[in-house]
Amino acid sequence: MGGMLPSGNTRMAVKSNGGLRIVRLQLLAGLETLKAGAGSAMSSCIWSGARRILSRARARGNSGVFLQGRYEIQVLDSYENPTYSNGQAASVYKQHIPLVNASLPAGEWQSYDVVFRAPRFSASGELQTPAFVTLLHNGILVLDQVEIQGTTTYIGQPSYTPHGSREPLMLQDHGNPVSFRNIWVRELRPQQISQ
Repeated sequence: MGGMLPSGNTRMAVKSNGGLRIVRLQLLAGLETLKAGAGSAMSSCIWSGARRILSRARARGNSGVFLQGRYEIQVLDSYENPTYSNGQAASVYKQHIPLVNASLPAGEWQSYDVVFRAPRFSASGELQTPAFVTLLHNGILVLDQVEIQGTTTYIGQPSYTPHGSREPLMLQDHGNPVSFRNIWVRELRPQQISQ
């Protein structure tokens, strides 16, 4: 998995293994949120895989947006590109399948608009409330307040491990060409969240 989303600049270019590239980072009431992390939050990002298709399946723009650094929303060029259903673009990786494949053709900019309700843990570390996510992919509702079953993992079952209430948004680098721009996070205060 890549590193924490950079903070402190509003324009930057980052390249890692020829893959992850942040074209423009837009901080919207977010500098402290990005530095210290976020709990329940609204976030948005625009992303694009390579315009030229060089491979099939998982090697086409494979990346991820990790909410609180551990709950992955899959980024993948899923337009006319068969892969396993809970690993396609806009899935909660290996947990929830999108209601519809809203992917655009290769190289087109795609948007994710996310409402994330962070999990809550007791002082002793027991899960009190699981995480929930709602996702619009290119303006189309694809995940409707689905329950996240725990950390998203490639192998094994998801489970919750206690963590801080405010954790960073992270972007994954699988070495595939993927660009991100206009990333923002707005933390939601508890009174803005109805459970």
